[in-house]
Amino acid sequence: MPTSSLDARMKAALDGGLEAAIGRLGEGGTLALGALLLGIAFGAFAQRSRFCLRAAVIEFSRRQSGGRLTVWLFAFATAVGVTQALAWVGWLDASTARQIAARGSLSGAAVGGLLFGMGMILARGCSSRLLVLAAQGNLRAAVAGLVFAVSAQAALTGALSPPRLGISEWWTIDGGGARDLIARTGIGHGGALLFALVWLVAAIVWARRQRVPHRAWLGGLGVGLCVAGGWAFTYAISRIAFDPHPIQSFSFTGPSAEVLTRVLFASDGPLTFDVGLIPGVFIGAFLAAASAREWRLEGFHGGPGMPRYLVGALCMGFGGMLAGGCAVGAGLSGAAVFTATAWVTLVAIWLAAAVTDRLVDGRTPTSALGASTTLGLVEP
Repeated sequence: MPTSSLDARMKAALDGGLEAAIGRLGEGGTLALGALLLGIAFGAFAQRSRFCLRAAVIEFSRRQSGGRLTVWLFAFATAVGVTQALAWVGWLDASTARQIAARGSLSGAAVGGLLFGMGMILARGCSSRLLVLAAQGNLRAAVAGLVFAVSAQAALTGALSPPRLGISEWWTIDGGGARDLIARTGIGHGGALLFALVWLVAAIVWARRQRVPHRAWLGGLGVGLCVAGGWAFTYAISRIAFDPHPIQSFSFTGPSAEVLTRVLFASDGPLTFDVGLIPGVFIGAFLAAASAREWRLEGFHGGPGMPRYLVGALCMGFGGMLAGGCAVGAGLSGAAVFTATAWVTLVAIWLAAAVTDRLVDGRTPTSALGASTTLGLVEP
């Protein structure tokens, strides 16, 4: 679609604002600040809407009507739809993003997705949900989140790196058009946008039937907008920056590992989008929980439950790094730009999570599955 004069003026104004910010903060500082602000919004929306892929999978596989699947669908449809709308009008070109341009691994996406899906059931929350729960005082989630970050770093450069690299080499896929499902299928950005609109309509219909409150609608929409905003922001920076910076959006595996490394070891490396993202999500979730008077300390109830969290977090960290994305990094950010490996990861996460829930928690009432699954979204 050709860019109109209004689009050109808006782009010029945006570029001017970013150039001013870069002049004051530097390119890395501007990226980190933008990620911080987007992360704050994401954390607040996720906390208020109880956004959680694990809870959505459980609700779907158990054929329940609690509103969590609807929230996830709002986030998914919005992330995909707005991202593709931006690409359609020329405000985003994700072809140089790592998820598309670089050589990928289908075996890593499949095996990593299976491990991540299994792990998020055991840990009672995916990586983003654990961060949100930790921000509202859940010490179980804080411990699991720390183990997740350690295992992700170990899979990247430590003891778990050799098996990660070995599994990744089983089945690889070239970068570029081979990983770009829009190019491979020929649907174009308009077709991808239509796909998202279908799921958005489905989310609205289900939300009305289930009487899901509007705060959950808005929270899911907000999460999706933040993901699309991440793509648009990093692309805008890449167009005007002197040094090359990756085009990316929300993910929690790599950023968690990087933040952990910077906390443990002094680093003179430049600031990045990832450095601002994790603190931003934590701050946003904390502020939302505190304003709603939902912040409270929670710990482990007896010793038997702790190994489950630790094993789940370990599986998620290794699986997320192996797959190249987590429930948000692949399930929303990667899916929004239609990269093949992200869709393989997303399907694998859903399948593994549903099977693991059936095998491990199949006879457990939903009310006993922990804070990550307690719904409270459907109006009486």
